[in-house]
Amino acid sequence: MTDPADCGPVTLALCQDVQCEAHDYPLSFFEPRCWAPRRIAPDRGELEAVAAAIRAAKRPLIVAGGGVLYSEAEEALSRFATAFGLPVTETQAGKSSLPHDHPLNLGAIGVTGTSAANALAGEADLILAVGTRLQDFTTGSWALFKEPSRRIIGLNVQPFDAAKHSSLPLVADARVGIEALAAALQGWSAPSAWAQAAGDAKARWSREREEAVAPTAAGGLPTDAQVIGAVQRAGRPSDIVVCAAGGLPGELHKLWQTSRPGGYHLEYGYSCMGYEIPGGLGVKMARPEAEVIVLVGDGSYLMLNSEIATSILLGRKLIVVVLDNHGFGCIDRLQRAIGGASFNNLMKDTTQEAIPALDLAAHAASLGADAARVGSLPELEAGIARAREARRTTVLVIETDPAAATAAGGHWWDVAVPEVSEREQVRDAHAAYVKAVKAQRPFD
Repeated sequence: MTDPADCGPVTLALCQDVQCEAHDYPLSFFEPRCWAPRRIAPDRGELEAVAAAIRAAKRPLIVAGGGVLYSEAEEALSRFATAFGLPVTETQAGKSSLPHDHPLNLGAIGVTGTSAANALAGEADLILAVGTRLQDFTTGSWALFKEPSRRIIGLNVQPFDAAKHSSLPLVADARVGIEALAAALQGWSAPSAWAQAAGDAKARWSREREEAVAPTAAGGLPTDAQVIGAVQRAGRPSDIVVCAAGGLPGELHKLWQTSRPGGYHLEYGYSCMGYEIPGGLGVKMARPEAEVIVLVGDGSYLMLNSEIATSILLGRKLIVVVLDNHGFGCIDRLQRAIGGASFNNLMKDTTQEAIPALDLAAHAASLGADAARVGSLPELEAGIARAREARRTTVLVIETDPAAATAAGGHWWDVAVPEVSEREQVRDAHAAYVKAVKAQRPFD
């Protein structure tokens, strides 16, 4: 707890009898302290090797992870990418490292990535991974980086993450490492054709995104993407969006546009269902001046919603948008994607005597929130506008299509399929899985 690398919020669990005991602690124990991050500088030999590898690259690509934000390296990354013409992609934890409209920011990478980021990842001959663990979603289950001769550079404060998967390591603080690389690469830049390819891919993705989030003609339930578009249109650059589990994080990773660091807060390391509302309350406590907008599915809402009452008690206003698809739509889609039949994920597909008539807006109102069920995207945008003027938490519930997901972007994900099944759909899915696994490069 006294190490600047490890200090922070902690939980102390004390037995009840111990809680009643007294001890004469020195008052110095309770004096406030401000810890500064330890900014580890790179080893000279590692720096020279990494700089030489970048200089030799023809199609280099940056993957910005959460370490960029932890290190407050956003401006350094922007200068670095601009100076050397390097396209940038963002992990879930690294999203908001660059403004969405930065010309070299291709957006999300990996399983939930944009078509632009994933297209260039497939062609890159060098990947500079800054502050990222290069986990399964980021690497498309290690099938995303397709160039046979590609090299990976791991710029990471943790040696384990810097060297994994035969990466060329650069053990350093993200900001210090980027600044050291910038000095070592003076006079060099990536081929202009590569930056042009990034610009073209970004323009194509922008059109695909606009198509995904645009409202459609009247009739039919809106998709998650269209709800995200409505929230974005009603939003402001100073807003902070919070989410955690299910299909929404994937859609947000692709589609949500951030203008400044910290405007995107996702718990997707463990995909904790129920995190959204208490997580949003924590964000509001840390950033009381910002409007915090929580997006949550009905399944996650039912798991943990009581912090709505806490937000009222503390006077920490949230705007909560509940996307009600009557079950666990994301898991149902995954179930069907590997050839299974819908079972026990949507209310209508459960073993049941009667489907409960859930009124989530009435439930939220019972916890003290201003709450309403909205019947359309324009109503949702108007509801968010009213919520901005409100003094307490507002909950807006909108019914959504459980079957729809954004087709553009994305990448294969290693979800095993049964080898034997009576269902033809499962057998076909297994054949496709066996073929896809051959593209993995997990050990190089």
